[in-house]
Amino acid sequence: MRKGMFALAAVGLLATGSMAACGSDSDSGGTGSKGGSSAPGKVGIILPDTASSQRWGTDDPKFLKAAFAAAGVEADIQNAQGDKSQFQTIADGMISSGVKVLVIVNLDSGTGKAVLDKAKAAGIATIDYDRLTLNGGANYYVSFDNVKVGELQGQGLVDCLTANKAVKPVVAELNGSPTDNNATLFKQGYDSKLKPKYDDQSYVKGPDQSVPDWDNTQAGTIFEQMLTQNKQIKGVLAANDGLGNAVIQVLKKNKLNGQVPVTGQDATVQGLQNILAGDQCMTVYKAIKQEADAAAALAIALAKQETPTTATGTIKDPESGADVKSVLLTPKPITKETVKDVVADGFVTKEALCTGNFAKLCTDNGIS
Repeated sequence: MRKGMFALAAVGLLATGSMAACGSDSDSGGTGSKGGSSAPGKVGIILPDTASSQRWGTDDPKFLKAAFAAAGVEADIQNAQGDKSQFQTIADGMISSGVKVLVIVNLDSGTGKAVLDKAKAAGIATIDYDRLTLNGGANYYVSFDNVKVGELQGQGLVDCLTANKAVKPVVAELNGSPTDNNATLFKQGYDSKLKPKYDDQSYVKGPDQSVPDWDNTQAGTIFEQMLTQNKQIKGVLAANDGLGNAVIQVLKKNKLNGQVPVTGQDATVQGLQNILAGDQCMTVYKAIKQEADAAAALAIALAKQETPTTATGTIKDPESGADVKSVLLTPKPITKETVKDVVADGFVTKEALCTGNFAKLCTDNGIS
């Protein structure tokens, strides 16, 4: 696997990705902390669901499990399957079991804060993973630069509309879940690229709506209503590949796919295939192994009662105003010309991507 392209020197981590089934996964090892004075504490990790993105079902648990196993640190990895009550039940069980570090991907900030508060009361170190829990007070935060993700999406749509020689295109925005702070940050980023176009009237601002829980089925219904009400939509800022695919299915029904640029995020197999087919404009590659390794490195240091050295950045919690020590990784834009780079980096396999009719498209686009 080629690892050089997306290496992040600041934290010395590698980039890769792919996804696995999730439920509960536990891993243990026997090495002690530095100096061998005591065994490291156990780490609990709660992932959010397996429906909003394929990553939570496969990639994250796989890479997290491997990182903790390599360090000889016991890790209990569970998935809340989108259920807030289950999220809290899992957390209660982990806290009762004596974990020394709790890593969470919240379902919403309210539930997340309740869990973080319980953990802190029990003297447990806490890490927000991928999503910041607003007013949650986590000790650390590990994610990608999510405003930058949005900026890449916005610029990608601008580039595709320019390539289409679009004149005053109506642009629809299909945003992520209103309860996910990441969705707010993505929108902040892409609106920074689109608002100047609206302001100078080179683009027309069309419908702008959030999709509850990143639900792809609802996304299709929402976009179908958008298109019914405004047939002049010529570009769609979809906040991730799942929402983008829902848009593409509606465009196909109306024989508009390939004519209306659609963005995405996550560099999923489906998203990359849509790009190769010409139905999706671009996606954003966030190397999940890199993020998982960053979170694991932080949690392992805390479990071994060592001082973490990788959280060199900070992010301000917009609700509490607190500065949270952070590891913020760099995303990459992907277009048809660079799909091959995602494969070369090992994030997806050629076998998964280049199936059926996509085999020739892969060959035509230099994917080997």
